[in-house]
Amino acid sequence: MNTPNPSTITLLVLLPLLAWRVYSRFRRMVGRQRLPRIRPWVTLVIFPLLIGLLCFAALPHIERLWWLAAGLGFGSILGIYGLRKTYFEPTKQGLFYTPNAHLGIALSLLFLGRIIFRLVEVYALAPGLPHSMHDFARSPLTLAVFGLLGGYYITYAIGLVRWRHRVLRAKRLRESQASAASPQ
Repeated sequence: MNTPNPSTITLLVLLPLLAWRVYSRFRRMVGRQRLPRIRPWVTLVIFPLLIGLLCFAALPHIERLWWLAAGLGFGSILGIYGLRKTYFEPTKQGLFYTPNAHLGIALSLLFLGRIIFRLVEVYALAPGLPHSMHDFARSPLTLAVFGLLGGYYITYAIGLVRWRHRVLRAKRLRESQASAASPQ
């Protein structure tokens, strides 16, 4: 009986987590959502760290970092476009926003398609070869797609933080004006 190699075992362990993340990302990209205080900040910490790790992994192929940079730039433009197409809704129950469904579906499908393509590439086309993190960073397409998603999510999270700040500042201003205008 053949024993599975460590990368196959890792894939089998991470596949349910990956499926859950794709599902939750898809749900978050297409429907009305409450804006929690922490989530945009988590995105603003995690994605730059992942981009830094990817840059580190790509050091043997430093000439391909242009693909990552191009993806980050285009992703930032998409993030700005996505923010313009987002419906923002401050209510008494909290702050809500509804991202553009078409853009959310397109980005989710792009992410899912690249993952499936990479899995086929690694496990079906070259199953006997050892794989490492450097292999992941060797692919210009992977770098570009990750840069696109990273640029989009970072820009979108910045936009959400800025909107939250503006809404809360306006609320505090209204409250202070109301308290100043009330008879004492």
